[in-house]
Amino acid sequence: MMKKSLVAVGVIVALGIVWTGGAWYTGKQLETHIADMVSQANSQLKLNAPEAGLEVSYQDYQRGVFSSQLKLVVKPLAGAQNAWLKPGQSVLLDENVSHGPFPLASLKTFNLVPAMAAVNTRLVKNDVTQQLFEIAKGESPFDIDTRISYNGDTKSDISLKALDYEKDTDKVSFSGGEFTVSADKQGSLVALTGEAKSGQINAVNEYDQKVQVTFNNLKTDGTTSLASFGERIGDQTLELERLAIAVEGKDLAELKGMRIVGKSDLSADKKKINSQLEYSLSNLKLQNQDFGSGQLVFKVDGIDGAAMHQFSQQYQAQTQALLADPNLAKDPEQYQQKAVEALLSSLPILMKGDPVVTLSPLSWKNAKGESAFNLSLALKDPAQATGEAQTLTQQVDRNVKSLDAKLTIPMDMATELMTQVARLEGYQQEDANKLAKQQVQGLAAMGQMFRLTTTEDNAISSSLQYANGQVTLNGQKMSLEDLVGMFGMPGLTEPAAPAPLPAP
Repeated sequence: MMKKSLVAVGVIVALGIVWTGGAWYTGKQLETHIADMVSQANSQLKLNAPEAGLEVSYQDYQRGVFSSQLKLVVKPLAGAQNAWLKPGQSVLLDENVSHGPFPLASLKTFNLVPAMAAVNTRLVKNDVTQQLFEIAKGESPFDIDTRISYNGDTKSDISLKALDYEKDTDKVSFSGGEFTVSADKQGSLVALTGEAKSGQINAVNEYDQKVQVTFNNLKTDGTTSLASFGERIGDQTLELERLAIAVEGKDLAELKGMRIVGKSDLSADKKKINSQLEYSLSNLKLQNQDFGSGQLVFKVDGIDGAAMHQFSQQYQAQTQALLADPNLAKDPEQYQQKAVEALLSSLPILMKGDPVVTLSPLSWKNAKGESAFNLSLALKDPAQATGEAQTLTQQVDRNVKSLDAKLTIPMDMATELMTQVARLEGYQQEDANKLAKQQVQGLAAMGQMFRLTTTEDNAISSSLQYANGQVTLNGQKMSLEDLVGMFGMPGLTEPAAPAPLPAP
């Protein structure tokens, strides 16, 4: 027994020596990795949020045997205009690092998988973050536990604390949330999952009205990776069970079953991006009236990956230049105008590779039926065009290969929708229904008068096809110039004046 006890003690001592030596080594190794990670964070900030004008650094690094401490510092970038933080302001993150190969912080959760380090991150209270601490009852509003593997991969469990704050007319309550972010060493493969149960904000708007916003069951799940040309592809889903808005205690809007799904992948030759964005809403209520449900599926196939990266770089450079202009900083309207101009000037880059844009469908459904709009637009790279465009058709054909669009609006569905709109405006049900019928019938007559729509089977319909200068509108073939000329043709009779509208 004595011999076995001595052997056991010897094994324990040996393990302790190995553990201590390993922890000290990985502590030194971690110091180099922290510098690398800070550098990567600054690169990502510059790439994805140049308008933030921020940079990350670290300070107060103290390396121990089993653990180390440091602070990450987020502060304005030198020379940055309109940075998210003012000069002299900073946000500090307190980092407590447990060294590998068996980080003490991981052992508390019975995780025995060897790792280079486990890091606990908490927000530090200062002038910038004081209000967040007040909302979180004096504690850090979040707690992040990150495991760093020996190959550089990371996994971060983010715990958002429950909040309950009330001051004067402002009130914030939040159930808290749990999210997990995983990334490989290069930051190429990134995954995000998590959920938050509920939240509520009470505030006063610019009209001195009490506004309440409530959400329930927010979930997200997705994985993205960095393609060879520098853009991200992958899948991401965002779901929200319910969002409600009330003003002065009266229900204004309630949205249920909101879902956003983004997907993007590469073509077979790995040079083009195919992307799809889906929006769906299972139910919309406005002032407790059921307006129905909607769906939008938007696809862009065949965008050249290198062109996409060039577009991103060019637009970001233009945005940074606008942000650095002190005159635009004082004139938000002019800044917005310049930003739109910059976007439009960069858009032709995306047409390299002849992408195809599809909207199938854009639909809205209520108790009386479903309206739908479908569009397919095949584009051309204008840079491949030769010579000067002399006609309208030549100008369009430099950019458009083909177009196919179809619209269907059941008149009963449209009448129901416009009846509900009239009810919101204060009309009684009978008057609202009469007004809605007049509006829908007037819309159908106007569309037929200009030959833009047809009415058949109690539905307003329209179809438009275009290719190589040839237009087909509702089955009638014509040139593009003829289509444009339709709106200037003389001799069109005026539609009959609608009957007087009922008063609300």
